[in-house]
Amino acid sequence: MRNHDSSSENWRGRIALMVAHCAGMVDLVALPVWMGALIARYGLPPQQAGTLVTLFLLGAVGSSLFCAPRFLRLRTRAVAAGGFAVAALAFAGVVLTSDYAAMAGLHLLAGVAAGSALSVTHGTVGLSANPHRMFALCGMALGVFAIVFLGALPEIVAANGGPALFVALATVMLTAAATSALLFPRRTGQAQVAANDNDAASAAAPPIRSAVWLAALGIGCMGLVQAMMFSFLERIGADRGYSAAAVTGVLIALGIVNLFPAPLAALLEKRWQARYVVLAGPVVQALLALTIANSATFASYAGAAAVFAAVMIFTHTFAFGLVAQLDPGGRALSATPAMLMVGAAIGPVLGGTLVQHAGYATLGTAAVIIATIAVLCFARAGQRYTLRSLQ
Repeated sequence: MRNHDSSSENWRGRIALMVAHCAGMVDLVALPVWMGALIARYGLPPQQAGTLVTLFLLGAVGSSLFCAPRFLRLRTRAVAAGGFAVAALAFAGVVLTSDYAAMAGLHLLAGVAAGSALSVTHGTVGLSANPHRMFALCGMALGVFAIVFLGALPEIVAANGGPALFVALATVMLTAAATSALLFPRRTGQAQVAANDNDAASAAAPPIRSAVWLAALGIGCMGLVQAMMFSFLERIGADRGYSAAAVTGVLIALGIVNLFPAPLAALLEKRWQARYVVLAGPVVQALLALTIANSATFASYAGAAAVFAAVMIFTHTFAFGLVAQLDPGGRALSATPAMLMVGAAIGPVLGGTLVQHAGYATLGTAAVIIATIAVLCFARAGQRYTLRSLQ
């Protein structure tokens, strides 16, 4: 029985959750510009640049793993607002330094803070009456955010240097902190009773099923491919001789395309079964990664790049709904940042290592191997869920 949080169903709560989702998932939008700025503007080699982004994502994973089992006991509004505020301060600190060790520490701090905020955000989404639909609304907001962010930021960074990127990231986090402080949903009704009674909540919560962990590993694999390829999307275009305007145009197109997968996933919620969608998602993602990594023409590069992130958004929406069915208590959904970012954390440094030592083509090969693992995990998760449902 799901403990619904009705405060997430009004417009104030929805706005707060959508803004928090955009800020917490900023890596899904910003990775190409982020990596590009670290390499081109700060002069870092791909492996070192990837390590900085990986530290941000590892921080998010760690804080999500800490927050998820404690979700019912956390003051969600305070964690969301405070987490984003600390992340804003950390990114503002990066603006003021070019020392690699300091940048590394601040990236890690920003990840820990933003990951905590995102964890309670996704846990709160999981307590809504229809988590699939609410997560789809958050995905639509992320699509709009991507258009603005990717449309404006490359030129701003080109004109003002690498620190402009971190000014933008700090601004995003500060906006989310203010919105969360004012509008973030408070638990009501049964959800509040569960939060107040720690012992009863722990006793009543059933153990998380093995199918949830298999689904989480599948999501992590998709996050790994997403981050690994997305980190070098801008660099692949630049190094193949495409103009800055052309590459920026591809990023803008990507942002526009990202408007559609979330609402499409909401429309197809009752028509397409989630366990089949999550099987197809990694396959399509790997095919697009192969195309981008081995593209010989601008058309093939631009076409695959424009829809690459959309596959992750569409599949993740169905995966979110599937996990909500497998674990209705909200604990697993509160760990969604960890599921997604444990793979995403490895992606930038793995991609940087492969590119630095073997070139871009190896990214496509790695994507196929990781996608195979994802399909196997989702297949087992779906099978166990079906068997459990029949019992």
